[in-house]
Amino acid sequence: MPKAVGIGGVFFRATNPATVAEWYQKHLGIDDLHKSVWQQEAGMTIFGPFSKETEYFGRKEQQWMINFRVDDLDGLVASLTASGISVETRDEWNSEVGRFARIHDPEGNPVELWEPAGNR
Repeated sequence: MPKAVGIGGVFFRATNPATVAEWYQKHLGIDDLHKSVWQQEAGMTIFGPFSKETEYFGRKEQQWMINFRVDDLDGLVASLTASGISVETRDEWNSEVGRFARIHDPEGNPVELWEPAGNR
């Protein structure tokens, strides 16, 4: 049976797309997709619908949240904090699948950072 084989892109509205793209490139190393294609490292991807009533994303009107696999959560958290970006961590977010942290992009969108178990 034909099937989807990966995420081809994540697209969202932004008040200032250039500023948001620059922020993602500077702080998370994601190339500006208007100029090039970001080549990801192969690995796990979770596609997980949540209940409409979830509080996990934060704001009720938030319809999506992106989760990035990272190779060194502690190092990235230190870099983000040094850049003045607020990083939220909670012990209950960590589980057998790995460790998590959360930041928000310049437009307030939640961005989850995930270091899969076994990466350390």
